[in-house]
Amino acid sequence: MKKATIYTGTGDNGTTSLCGGTRVAKDHPRVEAYGTLDELNAHLGLLAASLDNAVTIDFIEGIENCIFTIGCHLAAENDCTAPINDADIEKLEKEIDAISASLPPLRSFILPAGSEQAARANVCRTICRRAERQMTTLGKEHKISHLAMVYVNRLSDYLFVLQRQQLDGKEKIWQKPCK
Repeated sequence: MKKATIYTGTGDNGTTSLCGGTRVAKDHPRVEAYGTLDELNAHLGLLAASLDNAVTIDFIEGIENCIFTIGCHLAAENDCTAPINDADIEKLEKEIDAISASLPPLRSFILPAGSEQAARANVCRTICRRAERQMTTLGKEHKISHLAMVYVNRLSDYLFVLQRQQLDGKEKIWQKPCK
């Protein structure tokens, strides 16, 4: 029985294969977009590991599955089917609404500080926004799912309200240097 290896050497020249076999540069916009989603998933795992609320952890694991699915969609050179559906987006929106209902009104920008969990949620939010920008760039040249874009946009909103929830009302307000 042949032992499987993790390394192939095929990417040693700075290229990688898309699903379908086409080789592209590792800095191709498609690779940048799904690579950033992979980075987001790694940070979501770190965030979930820092939480103690089983319901929130399970919710984040569901998000991680959706992010992997969107990443596969971006890696597939000819797949224009929607990897995400309206129910996935509605699930995020319901959670955003539920968390938002328990938070005080937002009257100013808040600093990404206050607790480890809030800071991790904020890191996830900023990586999510970068993924959204990269998907937008990719969408100018290649067909990608509109629902995938909506999901990633909504996900950053979820991560923002999750950050606020983790602060438990102890938000640090941005002190504007000028009026």
